[in-house]
Amino acid sequence: MQAVIAIPDQSVLRDYPDGEGVLTRPIGGVPLLVRVAATALRAGAESLLVIWPQDVDQSIWNRCAASPLLHGLEITLIARPFDPHKPSSWATIADALAEKFLWLPWNLVTHKRNLPAFVVEKPAPKGPVPPLPYPIGGVLIEPRTRTAEAEGFLVARSGKPTDGIYSRFNRWLCRPAVRILTHTDITPNSVTLGGLLVGILAALMFARGYYAAYVAGALLFFLSGLFDEADGMLARIEFRESVFGTWLEGFVDEATYLLVFGGITLGLYREHGSRELIYGCLLLIGCTLSIIVTRLQRKAATSPDRPHKYAGRLNQLLETDSNLVMRIVRQIHIFIKKGVAVHYLLIFAVLGGLPLLLRLAAVGANLTWTIALYFNRRYFGRPKTGAGAVQIARETL
Repeated sequence: MQAVIAIPDQSVLRDYPDGEGVLTRPIGGVPLLVRVAATALRAGAESLLVIWPQDVDQSIWNRCAASPLLHGLEITLIARPFDPHKPSSWATIADALAEKFLWLPWNLVTHKRNLPAFVVEKPAPKGPVPPLPYPIGGVLIEPRTRTAEAEGFLVARSGKPTDGIYSRFNRWLCRPAVRILTHTDITPNSVTLGGLLVGILAALMFARGYYAAYVAGALLFFLSGLFDEADGMLARIEFRESVFGTWLEGFVDEATYLLVFGGITLGLYREHGSRELIYGCLLLIGCTLSIIVTRLQRKAATSPDRPHKYAGRLNQLLETDSNLVMRIVRQIHIFIKKGVAVHYLLIFAVLGGLPLLLRLAAVGANLTWTIALYFNRRYFGRPKTGAGAVQIARETL
């Protein structure tokens, strides 16, 4: 798919307080033109045609085109006057246009999921011009548009389509902090490591073994869950998603679970005696096995360069399977997500129910790896039965 962007001339840009500077105005930490092009790239555009006016400094675009965010995008620049209302202007660039293309506003801040609405057909010679792009599901940066409006739009839509009510609530709590982070040099991976540090503090609090420490530990664990949401939000807003970042996030989640459950086990042992060690050891063994089996499942469910698609693929398979076991799993699997677990651990801690939680979690963790083994065999084993499901699982995401 080709994307086409027409940059306005000085008669339009002079109406902006920053003049030509609006073209590179940072929106969520990314220059405006780079953001528009990078959004098109992530929506499936393979090439970009930029129509650049002769009275605007072309070095502005040269700096934008050098951004690593546009790596892999084939870029063609045509420097000439262009009036999108005139068929004659379209005729001068006809040879460079694809039969269908994304006709994008140069100043539109939007999400890649909205871009299919901007696909138009190449105009015929002397035929009507394509309709001017309309900001469907986005914010136009205009002379009176505050940057805050566009950034608010991005932050509010920095989640995933598969987010449940818990993750949506967590992300709502994170919005102010994430917006601030886009104006700093803090990277998503730094936020992930910050969540690990908070998780370690939570484990140390749980290990102290009395009610107030349990509540403090649960609050810190909840905070580490917010870090876990914020790193992904920041990565999506700044186009910093990476294979390493996905691996690091998964590693930190796993380490945090083991640390916190270890801390809870030690704290309850100090408070109630050696019986708690039995359940705690069962829980830690179950968690370790679940981590191993889930890693194998992630490897089978996604391609090496797209590990972040794992959760969506898992949900897709669960939703389309009518098997009785899978129907049961659909009802309970959300509780093993960190974004959900932080809520329930806090509730149990405040109500003084950590001993009960330890027992339930010990059973749940061992059920998790057992069911995950079944899941792996059903979907990612040899394609003898359920071949359709296996084929779905192995499709390129």
